[in-house]
Amino acid sequence: MLERLFKLKENNTNTKTEVVSGLITFFSMSYILVVNPAVLSAAGIPLDRVFTATIIAILVGTLIMALAANYPIVVAPGMGINSYFAILAATSGYNYKTLLATCFLGAVIFVILSATKFRESLIDSIPNNLRHGISAAIGLFIAFLGLKNSSLIVANPHTILSLGDLKNPVAYMTILGIFIILVLLALEVKGAIFIGMAVVAIISYFTGMLKVEKVFGIPHMDLSLLYNPVNESINALQLGLYGIVFTFLMVTLFDTTGTMVAVTSQAGLIKNGKMEKAKEALLADSFASLAGSMFGTTPTSAYIESSAGVANGGRTGLTALTTSFLVVISIFLFPLASSLASVPAITSPALIIIGSFMMESIAKIDWSDITEAFPAFVTIVGIPLTGSINDGIAFGFIFYVVLKLSKKQWKDIHPLMYIFAILFVIQLLWLHV
Repeated sequence: MLERLFKLKENNTNTKTEVVSGLITFFSMSYILVVNPAVLSAAGIPLDRVFTATIIAILVGTLIMALAANYPIVVAPGMGINSYFAILAATSGYNYKTLLATCFLGAVIFVILSATKFRESLIDSIPNNLRHGISAAIGLFIAFLGLKNSSLIVANPHTILSLGDLKNPVAYMTILGIFIILVLLALEVKGAIFIGMAVVAIISYFTGMLKVEKVFGIPHMDLSLLYNPVNESINALQLGLYGIVFTFLMVTLFDTTGTMVAVTSQAGLIKNGKMEKAKEALLADSFASLAGSMFGTTPTSAYIESSAGVANGGRTGLTALTTSFLVVISIFLFPLASSLASVPAITSPALIIIGSFMMESIAKIDWSDITEAFPAFVTIVGIPLTGSINDGIAFGFIFYVVLKLSKKQWKDIHPLMYIFAILFVIQLLWLHV
C-alpha cells in the first residue's frame, strides 16, 4: 500500500528512510508548537485554541502535501507573519477575530490563485530583488521581536533602543539558548533548535523560571469555529483592511513558493526545471491557511525545516505523513507546551536564530543598480522599523515603480506592479491601519 501511495522505489527510497526522515523533520520544526501559541496568545487568542488551531493547520496542509503532492514537505504557521499579527492586535485597535478574518480572506484568495494559472503571473510580477528584500526584512523583524521579548533590547528615550540588563535572568538565559543552538547547528546536529529549547527549559525549570504543574493532557478541544468568518470578513472589508489582506496573501505566497522550490530542488524532485505537483503543493498550503484562520492561527507556509528530513534521504509524502503522526501525538503534551510558551527565554532564541537564517537573501540582491537596490533596502529597513510587513512592502513596491519610470525602464515593470503601487499609495494615505 505504501509503495502504491508514495512510489518509494521510483523515488529511490524505502519505508525506514522515510519514517526516520519524518522523525528528524518533526524535531526540527516542533518548536512551532510552542512558539506559535506564545506569539498569538499575546494577541488575545486563547492559548488552547491557538495550540489546537496550529495542529489542525499542520495536519490539513501536511496531509494534502503528503497524499496529493507526494512531497516530503511539512506545512505549518509561518514565522514572522504571526508576529506581525500580534503587533497589529496590540496597535491597530482591532480585535483578533477581525484580524483573523483578514487571514481568512487572504487564504480564500490563495485557494483560488492556487487552483488557477494566475498564481504564476502574480509570482512573476514581483521583481526578484524585492522578493529577496522582503525575506530578509521579515528575518530582521522576527529577530528584533526575539530580542525585545527577551529584554536583550529595551526602549531608551535618548537613543530609541539600547542594550538591556544582561543580569536579567530572561536575558542571560536567552543568550545561553542562542549559544547552545548555534553550536549544535555548527556541528550539524539534527533538531538543533528543538534541543536548544529543551536544554534551556530544563535549566529554567531547576532555577525556578519555568513552572510545570502538569506534563500530559489535552487542550480544551472545542472544534467549533472561533468566530463567524463571513460576518467578520464583511466587517474587515467595511473597515478597509485591504492592505492587511494583501500582506497576508503576498507573504504566504512568496514564502511558500520559495521554500517549496528550495526543498524540492534539494530532493531532486524538480524535473525539466519545474515542480510537477506545484498546483497540489500550493493547494495544500492554501487550504491549511484557510483552516488555520478559521480555528485560530495565522497563515501557514511550507517549512524550510523540511530540508532536514530531505538531507536524511526523505523523498516522498511518507516523510511528511510520519511528521503529521507525531504532531497528532503532541496534542497530549498541551500542558507542557503551554508552560514552555510562557517563558520568553525558551522561545526567544528560536525567533532570533530563525531570523538570522532569512538574512541570506540579502546576498542575492543586485546592489549595483539603484533602481533595484533602493526598493529592496527600503523594504528591509521599513518592515522592522515600522513594525509592519504591509508598510515595508508598500514602500518597496512604490519606490520600484517610481525609480524604474524615472529611467524609462518600462519593460522592467510588470503591469501588475502598477496596480500594486497605486493600491499601496491609496492604502498608505487613506486606509492606513
